[in-house]
Amino acid sequence: MKAGSVADWDSFDYVIVGAGSAGCLLANRLSADPAIKVLILEAGGKDDWIWFHIPVGYLFAIGNPRADWMLETVAQAGLGGRKLAYPRGKVIGGSSAINAMIYMRGQAADYDGWRDGGLDGWGWRDVLPYFLRHQDHIAPKGEHHRSGGEWRVEHPRVRWEILEAVRQAGEAIGIAPVEDFNGGDNSGSSYFQVNQCAGRRVSAARAFLKPALRRPNLRLETHVEVDRILFEGKRAIGLACRRDTERLEVRARREVILAAGAIGSPKLLQLSGIGDADALHALDIPVVHHLPGVGRNLQDHLQIRPVFKVTGVRTLNTDYANLARRFTMGVDYVLRRRGPLTMAPSQLGMFARSSDAYAMPNLQFHFQPLSLDKWGDGMHPFGAFTASVCNLRPASRGSVSLASPDPAAPPLIAPNYLSEQEDREVAVASLKLARKIAAQAPLAPYRPQEYRPGIEAQSDAELLAAAADLATTIFHPVGTAAMGPASDPDAVLDMRLRVRGIEGLRVIDASAMPRITSGNTNSPTLMIAEKGAAMILEDANTDLP
Repeated sequence: MKAGSVADWDSFDYVIVGAGSAGCLLANRLSADPAIKVLILEAGGKDDWIWFHIPVGYLFAIGNPRADWMLETVAQAGLGGRKLAYPRGKVIGGSSAINAMIYMRGQAADYDGWRDGGLDGWGWRDVLPYFLRHQDHIAPKGEHHRSGGEWRVEHPRVRWEILEAVRQAGEAIGIAPVEDFNGGDNSGSSYFQVNQCAGRRVSAARAFLKPALRRPNLRLETHVEVDRILFEGKRAIGLACRRDTERLEVRARREVILAAGAIGSPKLLQLSGIGDADALHALDIPVVHHLPGVGRNLQDHLQIRPVFKVTGVRTLNTDYANLARRFTMGVDYVLRRRGPLTMAPSQLGMFARSSDAYAMPNLQFHFQPLSLDKWGDGMHPFGAFTASVCNLRPASRGSVSLASPDPAAPPLIAPNYLSEQEDREVAVASLKLARKIAAQAPLAPYRPQEYRPGIEAQSDAELLAAAADLATTIFHPVGTAAMGPASDPDAVLDMRLRVRGIEGLRVIDASAMPRITSGNTNSPTLMIAEKGAAMILEDANTDLP
């Protein structure tokens, strides 16, 4: 791209902002028709670093400005005034290039709740075909899985004795082992299925974007930051963007599609004059359309990370601290694509209820045979496992808003963690349940000792304070440009992912979720993109003369 090539940017039917999970799939599906010309713009770079592809690379990518936008929240009152790092992938594939690789759909009740809230066509039975459309599952084909798609799903390629003991400890208190979390009811314990192929990470870029880039009608531009959407009246017609010192305008003959994620998409809408009119006026941003829900409804899974020291059993902490074992890990990966270098951050999952008041599991445990103070830090020098636990359906709601009209300024991310009493009660109950699991007989041979928060925290008030000190994001922000029925004044999108009151503009990414799903959010985001692409093509065919 050169400064004089602006005319070359006027020849696209669809322009997609963001080559993350949703954007990669959208680019693939829309460009499958050779008559449709697609441009996808990515603010990050290419995935030309080894740690984007070796699964354990998340340890080196998160918190690294080469791979991570290095965002952070505003100070969180519910977390003792702490600011949290808020990792987002800075590369094609987006956060799917640095995330946990866990394949998780959530519960059928999540999507039925969307449907019952006025979003016809978004119930579990409606969305399941879109999950299946791109799946390539290692299991035999059945009602809930298929093979042949781009999104590879495999079983983990390493097992840990300590995690098998944890699973047996869960069974001792009634958390039954199950084979699969992805049939609509994820109750129980199982090893997480992962987006890998033969021991290598499968990001959305690898699965969807790179194969499609062979098509002459699809163009990718990296290191391009979008400043604002361009309009004619209330129709989106293109984008004003920059790369280094270049200032360029991009035109879209049919639609502009925002797929910049739950942080990037609402930020761009607000910069473009779509959002709460009073807030925009305060920043001297001309209002194109008053849509107060933009940036509101932020939901995220807050994880609390209890750590238990163990002895007499292997953990990644102890393996990594041993130079000989570290060498063996490397050899095992090079020769067999097995061993700890294939690990997702979490291997064993448990879905449980914090109390009998919940009909379905409202807690998700991610058990890890390792421990560290936070992602991006080194592992502890002693054997340990982490019983990371998150509230699947938080009541607290936050926001993403502009700090400045300068497009280069990071947004204000305010998740408002633990601002609701229900969430505080669930946090305390989740720590008690983690302790209960650790106290069961199957773990006794390894003498678990609570390192964090520490056994001195006993009262509910002390446990809540401990949760506030230990908790961090599990990287699942959603909901900041939510779908909703016409009767919902805060709905940003209609059920076809079109921005209300604006023509030629859709948002297709995790920000469209009206309520967060009960588990990891990457594959639900791909489902939204799959369904969104189908809607775009349906609408385009309807509009033809």
